[in-house]
Formats: sequence, C-alpha cells, structure tokens
Amino acid sequence: MKTVALEATDRTPVMLEYAGFAAAATGMSFAEFAGDPLKGTDAMIETFKKVGGADGLDYGSYTPALLSFIWLSKVLVSGEHLPADEPWQVQEIELMKPEDYDKIVDMGWEAFFPQFLESNIKAGLMEQFGGFVGIQREVLQKWGAVDAPIMQAGTITTPYEMFCGGRTMPKFIFDLYRMPDKVEKAMEAAAPYMAPQAIDLTKQLGLPAIWIGGWRSASEMLARSLWERFVWPYFKRIANEVLDAGIIPLFHLDSSWTRDLEMFKEFPAGKCIISFDGSTDIVKAKEILGDTMCIMGDVPASLFSHGTPEDVYDYCRNNIKKIGPTGYIIHSGCDIPIDAKVENVSAMMKAAEAK
Repeated sequence: MKTVALEATDRTPVMLEYAGFAAAATGMSFAEFAGDPLKGTDAMIETFKKVGGADGLDYGSYTPALLSFIWLSKVLVSGEHLPADEPWQVQEIELMKPEDYDKIVDMGWEAFFPQFLESNIKAGLMEQFGGFVGIQREVLQKWGAVDAPIMQAGTITTPYEMFCGGRTMPKFIFDLYRMPDKVEKAMEAAAPYMAPQAIDLTKQLGLPAIWIGGWRSASEMLARSLWERFVWPYFKRIANEVLDAGIIPLFHLDSSWTRDLEMFKEFPAGKCIISFDGSTDIVKAKEILGDTMCIMGDVPASLFSHGTPEDVYDYCRNNIKKIGPTGYIIHSGCDIPIDAKVENVSAMMKAAEAK
C-alpha cells in the first residue's frame, strides 16, 4: 500500500498473477481447475508455496466464465468442449448483431445483458457466475491461512471491450465508422452498469482494489479520434467511480498504451496502479507517470517459459533500477504463463530481496 501511495519502502514488492499456471505446476487437469474454483484455489495456494511466496496476489480464484462477462464471448471449457488437459479458449465469433445496439438502448443494459448471456453464450451462466462470487469469502479465508493478501476480486471493463468481443474485432471496428452514433448511444446506456456490482463486492470483501481491464481497447489499435470518443471517456468515468468509492483502480493494460500515457495523469497521485504486459514502454511510463501512479509489470512470458532463473532475476533487477525503487511493483506481464518454470517465478522474489 505504501508503494501504491508512492512512498518509500524497505524493498520493491512482488505481486503474482496466475490461473492456469497453478494447474500445470500442481499436476491438476485444466478441467478440474476450471470446473471447481475452490479446488482451483487450493492449487493456486500450493503453487504459491512452491514458488516461495510473494507479497500478495492479484486474485485468489478463477473461472473461465469471467471471460464471457467481459467480452460477451463463448468460452470453450476444458473437459466440456476441449480435452481435460487443454486450457480454456475464447471463441472469436459474431454473437452480437448490429441491431443489438438499438436493443441495448430500448431495453436497457440491465435487461439486455442477462438475456444476451442466456441466449447466446450459455444457459445458466448467470447462476454459475453468481456461485463463483458466492465463494469469495471462503477463498479469502483460504489465502488468509497462508498469510497471502489478495488485491481484488472484481473485474470491470468498458462497453468498448464488451461490444468488441461480442461483435468480433473486425466487425466492431467497421461499426465505429459505419454507425458511430448508434454505437455511442449503446455505450452510454451500458456504461452506468459497468462498475457498481464490482464496487459493492469489493466493499463487502474488504479488498483494496478493482481491476479495470483494457485489451482490445489499447490505443495502438485505433485512430486517436476514435480512441478519444469510444474508449477514454468510459475508462475515465469507470475509474473515477472506483476512486470515489475509496477503492484503488488497478489498470490491467495489455497491448501497447504508450501513445496515450499522458491521459492517465488526469487521475489523483498515489491512488492507482497501472499494470503493463510488456507491449507498453514501461520506462516511458515511469518518465510520464512516475509522480502520479504506481507502475506494475512487466516480466515477459517468454522469460518465465523459456528463460533461466538468472534471466528473470536480471530482468527484475534492471526494472528495479530503471523504474523503482519507489512506486514500482514487480509483476509478470499479464498472467504468468501456463508453461512457466517454477524456479523462474521464484526468481522474481529473489530479485526483490537482493540488496
């Protein structure tokens, strides 16, 4: 928390983020991990011990169903649609139609969203995800027993991400040119419902942060005029709702956001975390945002899977010198990959503890 507040600490903290890696590291099938979140949590805890611990974790449990909620997409699930030892996969198919923009405006997001999930993705998905939310207190108790703090249990994204997933990326980008006003009206109808439930859950669980995710909405993928109209206003609105609730926005940003890092200076200093996957220039992020927000990242997946412990150690030490020592959290670039080597993940903590 001191690091988030841009205060000096005795060393650079390390946070872990992983799901499928825990299944691979413990010999659990992906089907069992995905099918029973509490068993998956046990595997994550066993993995946490195997790698030698850390200062905390992004999240303490996982369900692939989350991906349907943030991208309006079908997910092929291990042991159901795929072999038990194959990880879950998001399908890039058109589920949302152009006429759905009008439906969102006419019906309201609260009516459209559950109906869309039930009709287009999976019957009973709302109840399944509700069950996952319902076990989060037990999940936190499990992690509390090994003294491992969890950062968040709520993920928010923007209407852009949802519509892009539901329409597919090519069709959605065409929509922004062909029917921009229609898309914007649907975004305005959906936006008020993005954050409140995650905020309520976070308060109930007493957790410090909420993920605000950006993947397909990265600024490298859009003309500046489109990004400023269809992405940033909603990112900013949602982040301010989280801040107003007294919660830390944890910006989970995949792909390159380098072009528009200046925009994040609009948020109050010492109140946010911005996390990168390696595509964004993290050194430039430090130059621009170092006095504004905590920077997290961005150890590459390739180092975890194909490098050596020395490679990971050196990368982390170099980041500490360039980006730390204050206002920086050592972290993987997005999730620790499924085929990461346990000893390579351990090297992150060793790098933080080195004098």
